[in-house]
Amino acid sequence: MTPEEAREAASLARPIAELLERLADKLGAKASVSAVFGEPVERDGVTIVPVARVGFGFGAGVGSGRRSKDDDHNQGGGGGGGTMAVPQGYIEIKDGDAVYRPIRDVRADILIAALVTGSLVVRTLLKSRRRRR
Repeated sequence: MTPEEAREAASLARPIAELLERLADKLGAKASVSAVFGEPVERDGVTIVPVARVGFGFGAGVGSGRRSKDDDHNQGGGGGGGTMAVPQGYIEIKDGDAVYRPIRDVRADILIAALVTGSLVVRTLLKSRRRRR
């Protein structure tokens, strides 16, 4: 890499590094306890605190190119990010006791039951086939 190319790469990398730092600062500020534990709700002497799994990610990139014939210079860059929150359960506080109650995903339960049933059927068929031999 020539000194000119190194300077050019450094000049392209600096804005990307600054962008990533700003994204991390903004997203990091949102990743707080209140994002995982929602605001408590109280009714009839029972307090419910929602609980979620929260995650975030981001990335960025930059490119540069040069054509040898007419010395055209191309640049490119981009970035993106995202967050997600998935309910996991809630904490129930009643009469001085706190109990965590997970939220079950009925679809996952059905899928697990179908997989177990399917594997049992296959196992039974394979045993039956081996006995015939």
